[in-house]
Amino acid sequence: MLGLGTIAKKVFGTPNDRKVKSVRPLVAKINALEPEFEKFTDAQIIEKTRELQTRAQGGEDLDALLPEAFANCREAAKRALGLRAFDTQLMGGIFLHQGNISEMKTGEGKTLVATFPAYLNALPGKGVHVVTVNDYLARRDAEWMSKVYGALGLTTGVVVPFQPDDEKRTAYRCDVTYATNNELGFDYLRDNMKGSVEEMAQRGHFYAIVDEVDSILVDEARTPLIISGPSQDRSELYNTLDKFIPELTAEHFTLDEKGRNATYTEEGNEYLERRLHEAGILPEGQSLYDPESTTIVHHVTQALRAHKLFHKDQNYVVMGTEVILIDEHTGRAMKGRRLSDGLHQAIEAKEGLPVQPENVTLASVTFQNYFRLYEKLAGMTGTAATEAEEFAEIYSLGVVEVPTNRPVQRKDEHDRVYRTARDKYAAVIEALKLAHEKGQPVLLGTTSIEKSEMISEMLKAEGIPHNVLNARQHEQEAKIVADAGRLGAVTIATNMAGRGTDIQLGGNVEMKVLEELAANPEANPEELRARIEAEHAEEKRKVLEAGGLFVLATERHESRRIDNQLRGRSGRQGDPGRSLFFLSLEDDLMRIFGSEKLDSVLSKLGMKEGEAIIHPWVNKSLERAQAKVEGRNFDIRKQLLKFDDVMNDQRKAIFSQRREIMESKDIGEIAQDMRHQVVEDLVDQYAPPKSYADQWDVEGLTNAVLEGLNMQLPIAAWAAEEGVDQDVLIERIEEASDAFMAQKAEAFGAETMRTIEKQILLQTIDTKWREHLVTLEHLRSVIGFRGYAQRDPLSEYKTESFQLFETLLDGLRSEVTKRLGQIRPLTEEERAAMMAQAMPQPEPEAPAAPAAPAAKAGFDENDPATWGEPSRNDPCPCGSGEKFKHCHGRIA
Repeated sequence: MLGLGTIAKKVFGTPNDRKVKSVRPLVAKINALEPEFEKFTDAQIIEKTRELQTRAQGGEDLDALLPEAFANCREAAKRALGLRAFDTQLMGGIFLHQGNISEMKTGEGKTLVATFPAYLNALPGKGVHVVTVNDYLARRDAEWMSKVYGALGLTTGVVVPFQPDDEKRTAYRCDVTYATNNELGFDYLRDNMKGSVEEMAQRGHFYAIVDEVDSILVDEARTPLIISGPSQDRSELYNTLDKFIPELTAEHFTLDEKGRNATYTEEGNEYLERRLHEAGILPEGQSLYDPESTTIVHHVTQALRAHKLFHKDQNYVVMGTEVILIDEHTGRAMKGRRLSDGLHQAIEAKEGLPVQPENVTLASVTFQNYFRLYEKLAGMTGTAATEAEEFAEIYSLGVVEVPTNRPVQRKDEHDRVYRTARDKYAAVIEALKLAHEKGQPVLLGTTSIEKSEMISEMLKAEGIPHNVLNARQHEQEAKIVADAGRLGAVTIATNMAGRGTDIQLGGNVEMKVLEELAANPEANPEELRARIEAEHAEEKRKVLEAGGLFVLATERHESRRIDNQLRGRSGRQGDPGRSLFFLSLEDDLMRIFGSEKLDSVLSKLGMKEGEAIIHPWVNKSLERAQAKVEGRNFDIRKQLLKFDDVMNDQRKAIFSQRREIMESKDIGEIAQDMRHQVVEDLVDQYAPPKSYADQWDVEGLTNAVLEGLNMQLPIAAWAAEEGVDQDVLIERIEEASDAFMAQKAEAFGAETMRTIEKQILLQTIDTKWREHLVTLEHLRSVIGFRGYAQRDPLSEYKTESFQLFETLLDGLRSEVTKRLGQIRPLTEEERAAMMAQAMPQPEPEAPAAPAAPAAKAGFDENDPATWGEPSRNDPCPCGSGEKFKHCHGRIA
């Protein structure tokens, strides 16, 4: 009997069906315009863009421009690339424009789909960002799709790491900019450390289309982006602590593989304490439980985690003298990424590599909060439905499954579960041999480099030729993936390595043409293409007869989405295909999260060696385990976001304040407001409201004004006058300070004074913000313990971080006021002394003019404290010959 939900779906359709149905009239409108746009000359296509730009910038709604814009873009793509977008691709583009995630199966042409909403949203002239997962895809897509944008009269830019600043700024000022998620986030942070608006790269966050959106907004969202600077060197400590870990036995620690955590038992603490005393790291009489031991406890715990939870060739690889992390979801090497809190250093010590100094955070942001800066966000992927709740809750993104252009013909078989890993791998090799013998291409998925290399050795022993694609072969990724659909090809891939490159049956014609042209530049491209296409057609026919691409997975991943991505590599554009998962009860997922009931059922069935159980119930049991893990990971990301949201409000306030200062021509008013606030605070402190004059700390206030504003004022005389209250005191000090600063401005010149104020303000904001970030990190690391006192760690963190932010703002006002009060122009004597110091010194026998050094007593070119306050354009007192502003006066 059918349930009510099933009956309702049959009558009304699913919510997804209704969304798809709602855009069909729009697709019909675009198609109706096609005959008109086909008659356009190339110049008229560009003219149409200019017309649409004028209308968009004049305030016309983009939804009203959509049919014409999409029709124009389709025609341009047809001419530039020879590709006419299918109706399903137009649908995907419409959903992206509406700010949704378009879930489109592999091979449905997502790269082309992105051009439609990118073109439409570029019309207002605010810039569109297309985000990809790696540099190769950013460059490839930008180069490929720039032909379409060029035909439409738009500019295309690409942002990659280590790009010169002027090149990067140019790329961001293009109509459409392709970039990786990491580079976008880092550029946002770098921009907010710059000294002027002209130096900033990004020009705002209007609209972004995120390709492989699940990988970027879900998988990578647990790790914040951090720009850091080196701190003190502790390499000796890491190396010493590392020697203790192999001495530990099972009774000394406990492992929580689910939570990826390792802790010492009481026996372990006692053993470590003894060893640390012997090594002289822990002072005599000090216990690991003492507050002073916090840092040492932290480092020995990180050393334990490095040994027990982070495995070589699974979580990281060693390249030369570097430990390079591996993305657990994609199998890609994450060059330049380092683990924080000393964990990376602990792994370096474990591997016997040079230990790099720890870093202090200069700026940080999570991907969640970076991408929520955009006025409108959209995404594309083959797999998003399982994370629809997270996309909706965190990013306000809906997920729409776009129908395939042709029906999917892939056969997804039930999982085969074996008792042992040995049985499983024997069955994998057997299934692979059968497919290989008939010429069927096989994509074999593994979860780690170690396992991919182990299977590679097994295949070598069987004499089966194959390619291995993992973090070690990162550079050849696209080439290996492009060839994975060739007759008889066997490709071993870690997880989802190669995302973004299609596996075409019979091989990739474009790549083959480019390869042969590179090897033989003299060849005729048209003849070469014709020959390769003919060879490809014949090979594709044979592959189709063999059954298409066979995806053979050796393990299930923690997330159903990653499994679906692997499956989705087969059966593109209506091609036949097959997917099959081989599992064992010794797999990580089954061991850590799998149902114990399943093991007992298999035991009761009395399964023989090498036998597999195949049943839909097993699949359901596994999917339930995966759903549990997905839920746990979502909670981790949600918790990270809640804490980062607290800092995000503060980050936005500081960054917007910096920008306002950089954009201001004259910040004298801001400096004055700060100074007046400092005066009010000082008077409040030493002459509190509702107190009598004889209760005021006049001497304290006089000294505080001298210290904070660099002014000696007759405060005692003022306080002795009849009728002088707190307000009069504030008014007199403010007037005196304003007159004092006006004298300085006159002495320096108005323009120089504005520059000095701006530089001091920006430098002080950056210093205070860096100190604040370190304090927040320390607070975040200990706030969890408040839970033991029945207090909510998050609300405690909000309260305390707000208090810390107020302290930051108070400190900022005081510091800026103090530094501005201390600056002064150099006297003629000091200037002459500095000039003499900067000039080449005469030979020893020539008499030295005594006047120059005497003019500035105690001057030492190696000690900046003795230089006074050099002018920005004066030669640097250090004797380098450069101007002070380009040398020691340079803003960091």
